[in-house]
Amino acid sequence: MRSGATPTREAGIPLLDLQAQYRSIKPEIDAAVERVIESQRFILGPEVEALEAEIAAYSGCAYAIGVSSGSDALLVALMALGIRPGDEVITSAYSFFATAGAVARLGARPVFVDIDPLTFNLNPAEVDAVITERTRAIIPVHLFGQMAEMNAIMAAAQRHGVSVVEDAAQAIGSEHRGRRAGSIGNVGCFSFFPTKNLGGFGDGGMVTTNDGEIAARVRLLRNHGASPKYDHLAVGGNFRLDALQAAVLRVKLTHLDDWTRGRQANAATYCRLMQEAGVVGAAETVWCLDRGCRSSNCELEPSRVLVLPAEAPDKRHIYNQFVVRTGRRGQLVDWLTQRGIGTEIYYPRPLHLQQCFSALNYRAGNLPASECAARTSLALPIYPELTEEMISSVVAAISGFFLDEAC
Repeated sequence: MRSGATPTREAGIPLLDLQAQYRSIKPEIDAAVERVIESQRFILGPEVEALEAEIAAYSGCAYAIGVSSGSDALLVALMALGIRPGDEVITSAYSFFATAGAVARLGARPVFVDIDPLTFNLNPAEVDAVITERTRAIIPVHLFGQMAEMNAIMAAAQRHGVSVVEDAAQAIGSEHRGRRAGSIGNVGCFSFFPTKNLGGFGDGGMVTTNDGEIAARVRLLRNHGASPKYDHLAVGGNFRLDALQAAVLRVKLTHLDDWTRGRQANAATYCRLMQEAGVVGAAETVWCLDRGCRSSNCELEPSRVLVLPAEAPDKRHIYNQFVVRTGRRGQLVDWLTQRGIGTEIYYPRPLHLQQCFSALNYRAGNLPASECAARTSLALPIYPELTEEMISSVVAAISGFFLDEAC
């Protein structure tokens, strides 16, 4: 073992520390919660309406509609667009399950396409080849805090007359050429799950749009399709946002840009220290850029380095996650866990290979970039309360893993 390469278990660097965030804004949060308790108005109401206006302004959209979760945001958005059984919806094979799950819950067929191997986002070049007369929508996922190539995706959608639903669950405040996530497609969908950059004290979500008819439809559907009460114009669901969540989120929204700058600074520190440590491989060493990939033998070359996240110059990356790549992920996870450093694998199995979608007849090797991302990607701590000393400890541990001849 190289001297000084391993932080002790007592370093205790978790993947995410929500307690540190809460301590920094506790008086504001407690006052907001007390305000709602005193009002005894817990479902929708003025807190939700205020949050909707603030998120609409923050995201550069005309309308925002608070809903019960990010998963329900996707579901109700597709419902509002009229997605029905037998329709096809194109989306990324590499995402959280809710992206495709919302499609399947409506009886529609998810059609999976591969990702850009550098950004992890849906590859627009794959879209035209899978569009059919049954295609009704495209769902690009702005994964890990960086937006997909929306100009190319919107161009494909317009050529074929289909809608675009932005899955921006991990991307609030991210930008593509100056435009915010959720403001470019027909609909945007956000999650306020506690681990998100803007996270509540439970589940919550938001739908954004610049289309007044879509906004009205989402508002109707989130409350069992009732307007007025007990007069049901459509079959919707209980997709309402709680006032307590809205009040907490309103406090956190005022800090979001500062937290984003902290995440961006931490990402820059990681990149600098890893470059200095000599454990970084060039992007061109990633498995599939030059010679393709096979699911049975995928690995990074050379095997004793890792690849850093790729940040496109025309985008604002908010680093919901800081995801590196290595062909020795399992060993590295064990090594870091032993040293008290938290990690997470997003996502260990791509969507097209999930058992529940086996009837769609995808096979291993069909979408190689997604499959290899599932085997080689690893998220490191990136939350804004990290200190440079903590990041240095993470990098020292990684350096010890890659540079120690015994590893």
